[in-house]
Amino acid sequence: MNVSQAEFQNMKDEIVKDLIARLIDERGLTMQEAFDAVYTSRLFEKLSDPKTGLYFQSSGYVYSFLDSELEETKNIEGQ
Repeated sequence: MNVSQAEFQNMKDEIVKDLIARLIDERGLTMQEAFDAVYTSRLFEKLSDPKTGLYFQSSGYVYSFLDSELEETKNIEGQ
């Protein structure tokens, strides 16, 4: 299904908003930390590419990828 650039941007923005809220609620991050975590993630790159179709998925589904990425990063940094 084709969507306009504006529709894509709106759908992506809604997911990003949900991701940030979940990081604050579930991980206890500050708003700045949550913004940084989302916007610097590999997941955000993929979410920003309409070809991946991630913008069509639920925010919970997308969050699972972000959560895994953050855990992986934490484990690497903790070594």
